[in-house]
Order: sequence, then structure tokens, then C-alpha cells
Amino acid sequence: MIQLKTMLNCIDNSGAAIVECVANLKMKRHAKIGDRIIVVVQKQRNFGPESGPGASVSTSAANKVRRGDIRHAVVVRTKKKLQRPDGSVVKFEDNACVLINKAGEPIGTRLNGVVGTELRKMKWSKILSLAPMHL
Repeated sequence: MIQLKTMLNCIDNSGAAIVECVANLKMKRHAKIGDRIIVVVQKQRNFGPESGPGASVSTSAANKVRRGDIRHAVVVRTKKKLQRPDGSVVKFEDNACVLINKAGEPIGTRLNGVVGTELRKMKWSKILSLAPMHL
């Protein structure tokens, strides 16, 4: 259940580490896995010493988003238990999202962490193909 002011982890390599939900685009009280939300980047990800001046990619080129940017995102994991039609219940350790552009394509090129299979019926196949595993 993602609602206003909820903090989420960003699991792609767009440059954002932690984002805050500011709107739910389904006009319901809360968002679930596969729903589109609007977020504000609260904390940037630092890419470590290997992306310094001697490396091939600089930190500014690796960060596609900056702190304070307003972006669209798709919820891929929630702490709230979710019951599937087959009767199984799935629950993740954290709330996580993937940043997307207005057209619906992910901003990052890689995802680190599992995503929910509910994205398949919501037509987010591009995110599923980037994810290393989906439960």
C-alpha cells in the first residue's frame, strides 16, 4: 500500500536511491504492485570511486536524475501482503519502484532486485525483462 508521503527504494540505475510518493495516478487511496505513481527524488545514489575522474563514465553522466526531480514511477514491491488468485500470499521486505518516462519506458538500463509477477498482467513487460528475477 503506497500512499502520499511513502518513501520507496529505487531499484534501477537511474541515479535515484530513495524517492517519496507525491501522487497516485489511479485516483485511489493507495497504490499496489504495477500501479503508476508520481515521485520526488529525495536521495541520489553515489556510484563509488570507480566512477571518478580516471574512469570511463563520470558521476554526472551516470546520474540521469537529480535530487528534487519529479518523475513517474511503477511500484514493483510492497511490504503489504498481497493475495494472488491461486491462493498464495506474497510479501516483500521493502517498498520499491522503478522510474519511468512519460511514455512508460524505464529510465535506467538495469534493475537490481526481484519484482512482483503482477507486472505481467499490467503490461509492464519491459520492466520484467530487465529484472533479474520475478516472484
